Parts: sequence; C-alpha cells; structure tokens
Amino acid sequence: MGYHIAKWLCDDARGVVVAVIQDLSLTLKAKLFRGLADPSRLAILEALRGGEKTVGELVEATGLSQPNASGHLACLRECGLVSGRQVGRYVFYAVADARMEEVLRGAEGILADVAAQVYACTRQDRGVAVGGRATHASPLPDASGSAPA
Repeated sequence: MGYHIAKWLCDDARGVVVAVIQDLSLTLKAKLFRGLADPSRLAILEALRGGEKTVGELVEATGLSQPNASGHLACLRECGLVSGRQVGRYVFYAVADARMEEVLRGAEGILADVAAQVYACTRQDRGVAVGGRATHASPLPDASGSAPA
C-alpha cells in the first residue's frame, strides 16, 4: 500500500517523491533481511524447504519450543513469507513464495566463498546490547576446534 501512495505522489511532484519510492524500496528490503536475520525464523524457513510441516513437526526439526515456533510462524506469516493451510485441527505451514528457495540457495552460495569473513565480522554485531555491552563475533576456531583467546 505504501508503494502505491508514493507512486501516486510521484505523479504530482516527480523530483521529490522519486527519492521516497527509492527509500521505501530500501526500507522494505532491509525489513525483509532483518526478518531473515533471526536464527529461529531462518531455521523454520530451512525446515520448510523440504515441504509443508505442522508446528509440531517444525518444533521437532528446529529444536524450538512450541510457543517460540508459533510466534515466529506468526511473524513469517504476517510478512507473507509463510502460508498456512488448515486441515482439521492442524495447520500445515509452507514457504509462501518459491523464490525464497533461490534466496536461501543464493545465501549458501555466497557463504561458500565468504563464510570465514562473515563469521569474523564484528561490525554487524555492534550496537546489539547484551547485558548493557555491545556484542562482537568470536574468532573462528582453529584446526583443533578451539577458539583463539
């Protein structure tokens, strides 16, 4: 809906509102990626790659608690990333858009090349307070499996 409002305004004041459309596009993309950035929601999407599942099946596949999984499913469903199909007393969840498989596969391809750098990146974690302190990524473990001090 916001895009249509911006497009309508663009007809009246082209120079100013074109930036609004671009900002809205960037804002929506950022919001999509923030939704995907949550490990629990990403685990649900990964589990749904194999086909539709009930909440119970997702709990088993992801290790999330039932209330936690249900909350994340509600978020994913509200954003249009997951759909639900009621059959009797069960709801079967599925990835709502087949292009999500391309997104997840694309992320795997990128990570195949830059996983160590992403893992070591501390800039993404800045500003996320945990116990009043900013968090930072841990260094990669060495060949023995121990993280450097």
